[in-house]
Amino acid sequence: MESLIGLLVGFPLLGAAVLLCGGRKLDRSGHWLGVLLSGASFVTGAVLFAGMLGRPTDQRALHQHLFSWVPVESFQADVAFQLDQLAMTFVLLITGVGTLIHIYSVGYMEHDVDRRRFFGYLNLFLAAMLLLVLADNYLLLYVGWEGVGLASYLLIGFWQFKPSAAVAAKKAFLVNRVGDAGLAIAIFLMFTTFGSFTFAPVLGNATDASEGKLTAIGLMLLLAACGKSAQVPLQSWLGDAMEGPTPVSALIHAATMVTAGVYLITRSGAIFNGAPDAQTAVVVVGAVTLIFGAIVGCAKDDIKKALAGSTMSQIGYMVLAAGLGPIGYAFAIMHLVTHGFFKAGLFLGAGSVMHGMNDEVDMRKYGGLRKYMPVTFVTFGLGYLAIIGFPGLSGFFSKDQIIEAAFAKGGTQGWILGAVTLVGAAITAYYMTRVMLMTFFGEERWKGQENEPHPHESPKVMTVPMIVLAFGSVFAGGLFKAGESFVHWLEPVTQFEHGHSPLPASAVTGMTIVALLLGVAGAWLQYGRRPVPSVAPRGSLLTRAARRDLLQDDFNHVALVKPGEYLTRGLVYGDNKVVDGAVNGTAAAFGGLSGRTRRVQNGFVRSYAVSMFGGAAILVAATLLMRAV
Repeated sequence: MESLIGLLVGFPLLGAAVLLCGGRKLDRSGHWLGVLLSGASFVTGAVLFAGMLGRPTDQRALHQHLFSWVPVESFQADVAFQLDQLAMTFVLLITGVGTLIHIYSVGYMEHDVDRRRFFGYLNLFLAAMLLLVLADNYLLLYVGWEGVGLASYLLIGFWQFKPSAAVAAKKAFLVNRVGDAGLAIAIFLMFTTFGSFTFAPVLGNATDASEGKLTAIGLMLLLAACGKSAQVPLQSWLGDAMEGPTPVSALIHAATMVTAGVYLITRSGAIFNGAPDAQTAVVVVGAVTLIFGAIVGCAKDDIKKALAGSTMSQIGYMVLAAGLGPIGYAFAIMHLVTHGFFKAGLFLGAGSVMHGMNDEVDMRKYGGLRKYMPVTFVTFGLGYLAIIGFPGLSGFFSKDQIIEAAFAKGGTQGWILGAVTLVGAAITAYYMTRVMLMTFFGEERWKGQENEPHPHESPKVMTVPMIVLAFGSVFAGGLFKAGESFVHWLEPVTQFEHGHSPLPASAVTGMTIVALLLGVAGAWLQYGRRPVPSVAPRGSLLTRAARRDLLQDDFNHVALVKPGEYLTRGLVYGDNKVVDGAVNGTAAAFGGLSGRTRRVQNGFVRSYAVSMFGGAAILVAATLLMRAV
């Protein structure tokens, strides 16, 4: 079975190589090759999963060593894979949802002249993401981490003829470089502390390291997670990344890349367990981002950007849960998987709406679309119910577990975190109900527009993946919750511990449902009972700030860009005036001295005679003076 692990990465990597290097002769059929190889990776993952289930719990982890990468005395780096329960969860999510998005993209990108290249990038992204979660050491994980960053840059900026897309890709790339520097520093610290960066010796010996070193490593890992998972303070790139094709948003910004930070924290649980300060920092980042993203999502009229704010907020839930330690790791991953289903479905639903509305993204120009797009309406609606935590659907089970774990943190911190998660649940219900009402209900505001669209349902190649994801949105959470099956599945990796909440589980569930109802009611009062204006009103100060992403770009400009410009100007001035001044001044001095010395060599005998006479006179005078003394 171990020999099959490499095929998980090999299939999409082969697809990327063929599609990107095969040339225009693959334009007609290349997209199906991309789908086939993505599906082959999923089938391989399913076979490995079935084989893993047939083994005892403590023997399910599989390893495959391919070759020694950098063998230099004590510095040993191997290309080797580790497939345990945590990695398998991600493999099935990445390849399963990824294949559905590949199929959807066949229809969505049908008229794009560069569709073959797009599928090549999709395959490249899958290969990099799989390498990230299958690596058995942090250095190989870093290769996958950077590969994901490259592929996301290519996919976000796929329509590079649009300046906004090119700028968004560059912004995502640069912001993620900050987080990547954190991961690199963490790996350096691991090697100096443990003499290795392979998971087994690093995580197995974490208890032997000092708390200070573990805290430093943990904070650097958190910085890396903030970049990839768009968490405060490195969240500014996510909204702009919606400039890429909608399938990119579904793949990268719902189910895979933005969850890489959650994977990194959970995989490194032994480090964070030994560093309480770093663990607290993780909780704070998750809690702040949870509310931050939710507020931003409330003010966006662009349907994709509203979902981007939602993604930021839901990842905040996961990061918060991961920061709770063994009582929250499994729930963070559980919500990650259910979120992969319903958020990917929501993004694909948004793409279906855009497909039928001439690529319009402004929800103020939608309305009443449920009659024209029944399949999109139903699948999007199920995803909506799942994300707001409607009882019985996936999001209800996974998010409810995180809220309970937050209260179980204990003490004042537990009450604060519990309150934050409940407020987040209410705001989630508000902004998602707003999206639902503005898009599918109310008057048909698109009528009478210039270039009036003709809404219609998307082809089956797009709706079938949406239907499959809708099933996951409905049933996945219940299956995971039944008998605590998901928790027990991950327990060998996450070392699950039961938290002791000061409130009964029924009370927490009741408060969560009340928060949900308050959010839905607020949105209904504002958008269901009143006409939606074609132009957004000015709104309050908070609303105006939320429309500008709570001034995150303004803050970055003042705190980072302007000081960077001044620093650069100072360095340039110092280079020109000090460094170049010293070099050029020395050269000028010797040049001037040479010029003046050269005048003595004028070729006239009388000048040389005078010089000789003068020199002789000086020598005679000096000799007489010395004798006199």
